[in-house]
Parts: sequence; structure tokens; C-alpha cells
Amino acid sequence: MKISLALTLTLIASSSLAQKYDPANFTDGEVRIVVMNDQTGYGAAQSGVGSVKAAQLAAQDFAKGNPGFPKIVVTTIDHQAKPDIASAKASEAYDRQGTDLIVDLPTSSAALAVSDIARQKKKLAIVVTGGTTALTGEKCNKYTFHYAYDNYALANGTGTYLTKNGAKNWFIIYPNYAFGQDLERQMRAAVLENGGKLVAPSEATPFPNDDFSGYLLKAQGLKPQVLGLMTSGTALVGAVKQYNEFKLRDAGIGLAVGLLTDPEIKALGPDAFEGAVVVEPWFWNLDARSRAWTERFEKVAGTKPTFPNAGVYSAVTQYLSTLKRSGTDNADKVVAAFEGSKFSDFFARNASVRKEDHRVLLDLYLVKVKAAKDVKTPGDYFQLLAKIPAARAI
Repeated sequence: MKISLALTLTLIASSSLAQKYDPANFTDGEVRIVVMNDQTGYGAAQSGVGSVKAAQLAAQDFAKGNPGFPKIVVTTIDHQAKPDIASAKASEAYDRQGTDLIVDLPTSSAALAVSDIARQKKKLAIVVTGGTTALTGEKCNKYTFHYAYDNYALANGTGTYLTKNGAKNWFIIYPNYAFGQDLERQMRAAVLENGGKLVAPSEATPFPNDDFSGYLLKAQGLKPQVLGLMTSGTALVGAVKQYNEFKLRDAGIGLAVGLLTDPEIKALGPDAFEGAVVVEPWFWNLDARSRAWTERFEKVAGTKPTFPNAGVYSAVTQYLSTLKRSGTDNADKVVAAFEGSKFSDFFARNASVRKEDHRVLLDLYLVKVKAAKDVKTPGDYFQLLAKIPAARAI
């Protein structure tokens, strides 16, 4: 009898703690989130299905911790890395599906397209995987937030470190679309500002592209200290594979990579990227908190997370937390509550949302790719060189 009474009292106490939400303040009584990314093309391994799994896990965790919160519905759209598809699908999601938030958005041209639709529809977009600084510059708008990183942060960390440590002469190859154009501009600026120079003008490659032989032959003749590859995904894998086939490292030409995630390293093995320096917003073996979340993610996804996967989990969690504070999914009220907020989780350390341009500032990490002989745990590819505090990351 005592056990039954204790159980009854516990249930009453638990139910009384559940926060009450007015369904009228939430569209259709629900919160609807779309993870939009490339699930079939060159960037699928970076984000893709893994980011969908991460968003679903974030929604489940939030719902468990917040009884009484409206139903959270997570769906996905494959934009195929094409801005026209991204734009059309975003319009449909906001208008016909009652979507409150579109999140992830790799491929900068697609991110910019969706950001503009968000502005028109007055709905939220959070860009996690797209890097262009235009999102917080000339294309900045009230309804878009830029999470995790941007190209300035990547270039400022990598370009500054390498140039200050003696790698003065560069040759840069970049894909000819929004991400590559912006990252090349940012990397070139970082090199020049720190006393370096380009041995020849940067070369724009078609996008997408899988044949870099002509550009690598040019690098072979120019003999720079550093070859800067500003591409990503499967294109980066192809470029680095050919870099090794041409034996450019043996010729004294080091490798700098603008954006790098674990799947690219796994595709060729760490020796192919050995010594490459890059900025990461997060990596799974950073510390105990990161490893603990990674273990949970692996159980649902069957693979270790990339930083875009972890970033999507964090972004969805912070969005839902902002809805909780606001008591509504009304976009204007959510924007007002998110602006200027401060938080810290396993991914976004010492984070804050800059009010004037919606850039989410957080600690970043300068890392170097280990040699295969130094990889003691499968997938542990990065050696931490330095933490870049949030205040210096932007």
C-alpha cells in the first residue's frame, strides 16, 4: 500500500511540473522542422542522412525533457546541392507543409536561396553546414541564423597559422560557385595579411568536378610551399587522391584544406591528408562530453558523427529551447528571443548569437590530421593544435 501511494504521489508531482503551452500559439498545434541537405551527391557523407538522424534525436531528447511541449515533427528534403531545387522546395515546405524551421543547408548557393525564401515567407532558417559569409554580410536577413562556422573562421584560422609558421608561398584551387568563391577570397586575404603571397592567381574549377590533373600539373610547375584546396566532399577526396598520385607532398608542396570532415579522411585514409591543418567547429573525440554524445548518436545512426551532424543536433535543440522560452513558434517572437542569447552545449561551447547579423559565435579548434600510425582509435583523425575562443573566431 505504501508503494502504491508513493507511486501515485510521484505521478501527481511529475504531471504538475509539466509546463502548459497554449496550442493556439503553435501553428497547427505542432512544431515542424525540415532538415534540408544533399543526401545523394558530393556532400552526402558530410551531412546527409546523419543530420536527419541528429535532428530526430534532438527532438526526442527535448520532448522527453519537456513534458507538455507541442508535438515536434522532423522531416527531410534532399536539395541535391542545387539552389533552384532548394528554393522551390523551401517555398513548398513553408507554404504547404506549415514548416517552422529549415535547418542544415550545406552548399552555400542552396543556403543563400533558402535564406531568401525564409526572408520572403518570414519563417526561420538556420544554416549549419553552408559556409559563405554572405549570409551575415550582403545577404543577411532577419529570419536566417548562421550556426557552427563560416568561411572567414576557416580561413582566418588555417591561413594565419600556416603563413605565420613559414608557409609563405601559396597556390589556391577553388570550385567556381558561392562557397568556393567566398572561401578562396577569405583564405587569400588571410595569407596576404600575414605576410604570405600567391605564386599565381587562384584557379577556379568547374563545379562539380572530378578531374584536377591540369591544376595539379600547374602547381607542380609553380612549386608553392602550400597548395590550398578550397573544395569539399567527394570533390575534395578526388583532388587529394590526385595530389598524392602526383606526389606533390614529396616535392615539398604542403596541403591546406578549407573544409574537412571525417568521411573525406576515411575515404582515402589519414596518410593521404597527413599534416593538413584545418579549423573544425567540433570533432567527436574532442573531450568526454563529445565522446558521450557520439556514443548515443552511433546507436541510432550506426556511424560516428561529423561536425555538421553534431551542429544540427545543437541547432535544433537551441531552436526548441528558444520556442520554450517564447511560448510560441511565431517567427518574429522566436527571432527576438534568439537574438543576443548565450548558451553552451557539447557542440557549441561559450556560444552567443550576435544580434546585428545572426552569426552564432562559438569556440573553434585548429587541428592537424594525424598519420595513420598515430590513429589509435578508429576515426580519431585529428590532433588538437589550439582552441580558438569564440571572441577570436570571428
